[in-house]
Amino acid sequence: MAELVVRAEPPDAEPGASLLAEYYGEIASRYPDWSPSKGSTASVADMSPPAGRFLVAYVDGSPAACGTVKRVDDRTAEIKRMYVRPAARGRGLARRMLAELEAAARGLGYARIVLDTGDRMPEAQALYRSSGYHEIPDYNGNPWAAVWFEKRLD
Repeated sequence: MAELVVRAEPPDAEPGASLLAEYYGEIASRYPDWSPSKGSTASVADMSPPAGRFLVAYVDGSPAACGTVKRVDDRTAEIKRMYVRPAARGRGLARRMLAELEAAARGLGYARIVLDTGDRMPEAQALYRSSGYHEIPDYNGNPWAAVWFEKRLD
């Protein structure tokens, strides 16, 4: 059984910077006109304390996944930049990462999580639906998103 450790890390230092670069590359491969500066953004400050967190999951000591909690308002957080490296997929790591992000949001005092995903991300849509998220109207005007979700944490 592989050892899994999840830690809060700075998003602009290693391994976070490399994981985010891989995430951006994968999104750009699915949406060729996409860029991290278009649509719904998450700056380094958004992903950092006091109101946000950037988490990295390590499998047997190697960074394998990441995700962030970003403040929307006093009661609402947004999950952004959730990514699992291809070699680590198919082992439930995305579900575990989502649970860790939810726990981080609770720990920061948020009562609700929102997130969005695109029409070319069926695996993400399936994960969110099976994890208790339900569809809501567009809350952020992200031109790359096709589905918006919410989950109550309280």
